Amino acid sequence: MERCNQPDVGNTQGGMNKEAAGSVGGEGSPWELPHIAELIDEGQITIGVIRPVGKSVAVANDGETTLAMLVRKEGETLLQLLTRLDLAVAKAQTEDIFTDEINPRPSQSRHS
Repeated sequence: MERCNQPDVGNTQGGMNKEAAGSVGGEGSPWELPHIAELIDEGQITIGVIRPVGKSVAVANDGETTLAMLVRKEGETLLQLLTRLDLAVAKAQTEDIFTDEINPRPSQSRHS
């Protein structure tokens, strides 16, 4: 019988150390993002480059309403961006204030 040429799969359990993974989050951790954690049960967040903007952005929506759209600032870390997004989600949920850093505000001009 001929042996099939199949790739050696090796370890299929993933490459992250379980102890290291457990130490990333947790109460009091900078990775604790409670408003995002609650949001993604029903909604979603998207992080990446949007071509028309040409910069990295973070967008959060609850499935019906866009709660926040942030543009990543120069030198801002991913954790800082996610923390700002978490706070913006909280503001939208508690104060009905929706943050939009992507779309320019219409200019207010006076017509005489």
